Amino acid sequence: MWDDPKALNAFAATLASIALALIALGAVVRAARADAFAFREVVVATPLERSSPARLEAAIRGELVGTFFTLDLDEARAALARVPWVRAVSLRRQWPGRLEIAVEEHAPYARWGDSALVNEQGEIFAAAYDGELPQFDGPDARAAEVTSRHREWSALLAPLGLELRAVAVSARGGWRLRAGPAGAPLAIELGRDEPDARLARFAAAYGRTVGALARSGTRVAEVDLRYRNGFAARVPGFREKPAKRAN
Repeated sequence: MWDDPKALNAFAATLASIALALIALGAVVRAARADAFAFREVVVATPLERSSPARLEAAIRGELVGTFFTLDLDEARAALARVPWVRAVSLRRQWPGRLEIAVEEHAPYARWGDSALVNEQGEIFAAAYDGELPQFDGPDARAAEVTSRHREWSALLAPLGLELRAVAVSARGGWRLRAGPAGAPLAIELGRDEPDARLARFAAAYGRTVGALARSGTRVAEVDLRYRNGFAARVPGFREKPAKRAN
């Protein structure tokens, strides 16, 4: 080849092409790391009820250290997920320097314990909220179950004119409810065993028992449904020795 001028020229041309390609690749890499492809616009593409575009943009600005090509989307999503009210977030890059944010917000369903909230999916989250909500209490791992029970039991009690305002489950699995108007609540002790069946029996008997007493002007403050063949009712100011009850 070294004695063949045509071959040498072809080889030289090939080397030159490779060199130019490497130079071009280096330029692209440098450009990818430079301001030429930096994000210049952050857009929140979904309507927000609880948070604000400014708050989301402020949360993610510190993560926009890369370019269109090098941005770590996982870190950016994690930064947005720490913003109160954000349940889920997705990011989309739009050429050449636009980042689009889509957010799903928590929908508050109830209060959890002293300082947290529960969303409609039964997930616990932290955010400030001044509106009126039911009160839930129990082990955190049972938040979804408490939310589901509240929905089912609310539907059962609503025809009786009883709004289910609080649901609590103890560490041992005992259930306790609070229903009725805020000024005259009715405490309902369900216990551990067959809470659905116990509450259904109470609902079926309500009209001729607790409801009848209410219509006559006698307020029942608490009912204990842990009895095998009925339930006990506590009327403020009235005392009676209770019968033997189940767990």
